[in-house]
Amino acid sequence: MRPEARTQAAIELLDQIIAAARDQGAAADTLIARYFAARRYAGSKDRRAVRELVYDAIRLLGERPASGRAAMLALARRQPDLTAHFGAGDYAPEAIGTDEAVAEAGVAPQWLVDALAESGVTEAQQAALLDRAPLDIRVNPLRAKIEDVAEALGEGEAIAAAPLGLRLPGEHRLERHPLFESGGFEIQDAGSQAVTLASAAGPGMLVVDLCAGGGGKTLAMAAMMANRGRIVASDSDRARLSRLPARAERAGVSIAETRLLNPGREAEALADLTDSADVVLVDAPCSGTGTWRRNPEARWRLTPDRLARLTGLQARLLDMGAALVRPGGALIHIVCSLLDSEGRGQVDAFLARHPGWEAVPLVLPAGSAHGKGMRLTPASDATDGFFVARLTRPC
Repeated sequence: MRPEARTQAAIELLDQIIAAARDQGAAADTLIARYFAARRYAGSKDRRAVRELVYDAIRLLGERPASGRAAMLALARRQPDLTAHFGAGDYAPEAIGTDEAVAEAGVAPQWLVDALAESGVTEAQQAALLDRAPLDIRVNPLRAKIEDVAEALGEGEAIAAAPLGLRLPGEHRLERHPLFESGGFEIQDAGSQAVTLASAAGPGMLVVDLCAGGGGKTLAMAAMMANRGRIVASDSDRARLSRLPARAERAGVSIAETRLLNPGREAEALADLTDSADVVLVDAPCSGTGTWRRNPEARWRLTPDRLARLTGLQARLLDMGAALVRPGGALIHIVCSLLDSEGRGQVDAFLARHPGWEAVPLVLPAGSAHGKGMRLTPASDATDGFFVARLTRPC
């Protein structure tokens, strides 16, 4: 593909991504994969170049743009060489008109910028949310030692935020690596690894991972438990939860069992666990403001109404999880968000609803105190953004 054809391809992809963000459709990565699956003539350099253009434009624009062309014209203001691609002949974007709309640069929609500021997230911290994310892995101590994995990979540096983590430079495809296939490591952000430590899961415990998804934190806790005890990994998303058994087998984890929940009737499926869990971890569905480095188009999907629905769901999940905790046990609230309505405020509201429960101060390898929990940010901790709190039930 010629450079101008790559720019046109980026515009076409941005049109699809903008529409998907508006209508809660497929993620950008999925759309990009589909686009090139139908265009086998595009080589690896073409795919990489187009992808970079697309994500450079997404990161640049806080508000969802009107069109892919408006987005690319905004990027051309930052990368003037792109201007020459417009009107450059066949397969190129049309020439730039005199009064064309150009999208405005920004961190996020204004209402989100205001909400982040009200949550104590500075302008510099907001800007860091859009940096490119590194590739982190968590070494699985049930299968390997961290020094052996580092030696086998030939690269990777220790991560202060994650005792079992390694950070790799550049882009890697690790899914076919023999150590990955044998369960020696999992791909997991250092922040995700760090907040999982708040569970303090140990051998012999009964742990409930209430929103387990694909099971990343389930596997991390199983390793903390030395594969002794019991973990009930539950979720209402059948597709995501179905990935866990194969992952667990590869990781040498035999203590994790999956439990599919029926939305709106979750408590019925978990009734046998009432008042019995040592730890209940609620990695709740959230706005994802802390993961913009990996999913920058998420800024274009979030609305005040959607945020309100998410905070309502989080409160319901916390109350549900609390019912499963034994006296003296712990409830862990995690969100990959920096908004206080999902973190600090959510914990304060829970404690007001549940007299006698207490928030325990956390000591983690990353993060800083925020309200009755801890917050991790890309700017301060070089991780995705998270809020985590440990709440204990009275004996």
